[in-house]
Amino acid sequence: MSDSEEIIKVIEALFQAGITKDTSILRDIHLNDPKFSSFSDLPPYDLKDYQNTIELEELKFVSISDYSYEIKNPKISIFGDSAVVAMELNQKGMLVDTKAYTGEHMEIHGRATFVLVKQPTWKIAHIHLSKING
Repeated sequence: MSDSEEIIKVIEALFQAGITKDTSILRDIHLNDPKFSSFSDLPPYDLKDYQNTIELEELKFVSISDYSYEIKNPKISIFGDSAVVAMELNQKGMLVDTKAYTGEHMEIHGRATFVLVKQPTWKIAHIHLSKING
């Protein structure tokens, strides 16, 4: 498998966790290092570390039923043992409130940038997700 194929599989694994609800993969694909960072397209919008990112991703994916995603126009740029992936990202699902037994349809049209490092497999070192209004 080429580096580009491995890289896209790591990113797809992140969003597949929203479909399968198996969030155990999240700790394997993110770089567990103080250098890790992320910005989300959902609040809170501050810069997060590894642990906060994992916890918020787990919470997001278990709170959304009928989750689906579409990666569009990914551009993978590899620089030795580092890679930058830029893409359009659409996410859909039903945000479920288990206490009130209600659901709210959610659709996020956005952009995403991932920075990955190879140590020895490709790991996500930085995530930046942003919504596109409209």
